[in-house]
Amino acid sequence: MTNSVYAINKGINKSIEFKGLKAQYIWYLGAGIVALLVLYALFYFIGLNTFISLGIILILGAGITLQIYKLSNTYGEYGLMKKIARRQVPTIIKSYNRNIFFLTKTKNQ
Repeated sequence: MTNSVYAINKGINKSIEFKGLKAQYIWYLGAGIVALLVLYALFYFIGLNTFISLGIILILGAGITLQIYKLSNTYGEYGLMKKIARRQVPTIIKSYNRNIFFLTKTKNQ
């Protein structure tokens, strides 16, 4: 019998990381690749030259990959979601009367 050595998983509670991409950016890259596959199929059905369509797909694929890596490095694991959520918070709330601050009785009380 040989002794087996197992590595201990010390990545508990850490987000998934694949070649530098963290968390949701892996899904974004996967969605971009699927979209490029659909676009290539569309070019094929239209009858566009294969080399032209491959050139377009390769250029778009490189652009999408570079953009997603840039977002991953800039915002990190949760930063992009926080930035999107921050846009939805209003900067100013105006109220022209004070009626909303007074307690009103409801029918159930």
